[in-house]
Amino acid sequence: MSAVAKSAYEPVVRNFKLIAHHGLNGFGGMGEGMSIQIARDGRRILWLAHESAPKNFTAVDVSDPRAPKVVVQTDLPASHMRSNSLETVGDVMAVAYQTKKHGQQPAGFELFDISVPEAPKSIAFVDASGPGSRGVHQLWFCDGETVHMAAGAPDFVANNPLDDQFYRAFDVRNPSKPVEVSRWWLPGTRQGDAAPPPTRHKPPRYDMGFRAHNTNVYPERPDRLYLGYIDGGMFILDIADRASPKPLCRWDNSPPFCGFTHTVLPLFQRELLIVTDESVVDDAKDWPKLIWILDGREETNPVPIATCPVANVEDYARRGGRFGAHNIHENVPRPTAWHSDRIILGTFFNGGLRAYDTANPYQPVEVGVFVPPAPAGAPTNAIQLNDVFVDERQVVYAVDRHAGGLYILEMGF
Repeated sequence: MSAVAKSAYEPVVRNFKLIAHHGLNGFGGMGEGMSIQIARDGRRILWLAHESAPKNFTAVDVSDPRAPKVVVQTDLPASHMRSNSLETVGDVMAVAYQTKKHGQQPAGFELFDISVPEAPKSIAFVDASGPGSRGVHQLWFCDGETVHMAAGAPDFVANNPLDDQFYRAFDVRNPSKPVEVSRWWLPGTRQGDAAPPPTRHKPPRYDMGFRAHNTNVYPERPDRLYLGYIDGGMFILDIADRASPKPLCRWDNSPPFCGFTHTVLPLFQRELLIVTDESVVDDAKDWPKLIWILDGREETNPVPIATCPVANVEDYARRGGRFGAHNIHENVPRPTAWHSDRIILGTFFNGGLRAYDTANPYQPVEVGVFVPPAPAGAPTNAIQLNDVFVDERQVVYAVDRHAGGLYILEMGF
């Protein structure tokens, strides 16, 4: 377990109950990868990606969510790497590797045999390094067949170095020999494109790049990719022909907003799209960063109809670190994930974890808040909740970006 630092603010808990907190053996800086495996012996193993070196991934036994136990914790082979994202299907885990600078190695993704959680074994490594590549930032692996990802490539040279990652997909039905089956990038971002380069964001906005982030594909529409593209907004791609993805729509809120579109979550039964921006600048200098609700009845023309409210913005802006939306529980299509077409849970860095009821999509209501104290060792003296995942038992897992590790909660709504 871990200690708590003296915070400059009072914690807030409403309709959440903290049932356990684990500092992950002093390596509590966590990324955006959380996935539940049911091990062969029946244990429930939560796999976690780290935000930065020295650790690669950590496995935690959460069979009893009130008494989490670290099962294994692995090291990265180099200090210039991060393993920000991972997913599991059965006894196979995919892990993304991104480097700090272009040209560094190793950069790409790796498949592991996790049939014995205490002893993960490498199955295959796919090299995505190159002169203009930092490797793989995010991946989506849910059907056991295809790994979708935001990645660079050795043969991709961007017009602007900020545009170095695009959509790629690999067939991993033979996990020892992954094969690339798909790629798409925003036209104009690659050297040699016929299209002109996109217009860069200019001050007071920040130029964060036109590159892929989350690459979500769901069984309800396996021919659709729901793609966050940072300063390029969001796209829905037709991927029925994997060799030739086609954009069906683009929705971009920036300008006038500040870009960094992160996640696109379709709520299929209600024909809605939930879209998040990511706050990436301290002290809320890129505010507002929001969770948006879009009417998705016509997939070629999504229309914004609401944003999820956040109170006391000025108070959070001064707390230290980032404040604003980041990621949400993504209804991962696995039997170990909770699915809701109504409740949205999202992390807001120093604004903690927030839950919204979207029964009326034009007027979402905040129904839960969890803002814990700053963890010991927090460089900003504030919590920086980075990601959230909910298992099928409705147990909530949230992680801190810098030091706090794992928070396990129950929902009271």
